Amino acid sequence: MEQRKILVVDDERDLCDILLFNLRASGYHAEAAFSAEEALRMSIADFDLLLLDVMMPGMSGFELAQQMRADHLTQHLPIIFLTAKDTEDDTLQGFAAGADDYVKKPFSIREVMARVKAVLNRGAKMADKTINYDDLTVNTVAKTVTVDGEEVILTRTEYELLLLLISNKGEVFSRKQLLENVWPQDVIVTERTVDVNIARLRKKLNRYSVCLVSRTGFGYSFEERAI
Repeated sequence: MEQRKILVVDDERDLCDILLFNLRASGYHAEAAFSAEEALRMSIADFDLLLLDVMMPGMSGFELAQQMRADHLTQHLPIIFLTAKDTEDDTLQGFAAGADDYVKKPFSIREVMARVKAVLNRGAKMADKTINYDDLTVNTVAKTVTVDGEEVILTRTEYELLLLLISNKGEVFSRKQLLENVWPQDVIVTERTVDVNIARLRKKLNRYSVCLVSRTGFGYSFEERAI
């Protein structure tokens, strides 16, 4: 199983050392940044979770979280605030900034480890509900599609076509197979209908349109392409 990566962002170096030791002892790959600015110089999107202090010199944790939520590369990255700001208003501000959890200092390491595990497990369950290719995401629960973080409005037929093809990357489906799998059995349509819907879908997928490949004489497939 791939080791989960956690970034601790806190200006208290002793606290960072304690957290890093316990995270690594629990099997995580853990790194630290001692300011929000230092964290931004790292590849934040490569991490699976941030443990983030609020009150730091320069940019605050709230500001860093808001910046992350505005970036499609990090907008879904889980954040747990670890902070001495412990009023109800502080907590509400933290969640408004995009927190997945909020732990008040002083805290026990056991509590933090439990919160980390819970947030990562929750994120894993959500990941099972999405199909991703680069920055193209299909959410199979909400029935939504996003490209570069922006939702793309598809018809039911377009959505079902994309879901079938992206779920089976590289597999070529004939027009007949697409009709049988996507269109209701009691609806009579021609194979030309498939071509029309694929053309509309390509327009809506913007730069990912090149991934919808037509195989002359065979049908269509979703294939990885240099974007």
